[in-house]
Amino acid sequence: MTQFNPLPDGELAARNLLQHTSGRVTPARVGVLSILLNANAALSHQEIEQTALQQGLIVDRVTLYRALDWLVEQGLAHKISGADRTWRYNAQAGVPHQHAHFHCKDCAQVFCLESLQPTLLFALPSGYQIDEVELNLQGRCPACRSKHAS
Repeated sequence: MTQFNPLPDGELAARNLLQHTSGRVTPARVGVLSILLNANAALSHQEIEQTALQQGLIVDRVTLYRALDWLVEQGLAHKISGADRTWRYNAQAGVPHQHAHFHCKDCAQVFCLESLQPTLLFALPSGYQIDEVELNLQGRCPACRSKHAS
């Protein structure tokens, strides 16, 4: 009897999202998107590369950059410029990127605050159109804040 090993939740979700695009479903794209979907904070290229290696996904740097750029182009991920000038990536799952980011000054993690939608208190001049809004907040995340309270 053949044993069936179901895909981990993140990998299954990644495959489903990728199948709704016009691009190929490659192991690198599935692996990278799965890593982003399972992450609790935005990840740098190096963090994605390390996680991929830990999971047995061997992807060279160029392929990783191409996969990340493609995911951003497809609206499946977005990239965030951190205060340390390092790009970080987070799964977006087709939702427009219009939310705030929180950069923890202690642990350097960047968190997407999906529930915090920036409100624009101005009107653009005629002819302009907003495609993205980026709001970056800095401070201490709950974990680092509790360390300092002790």
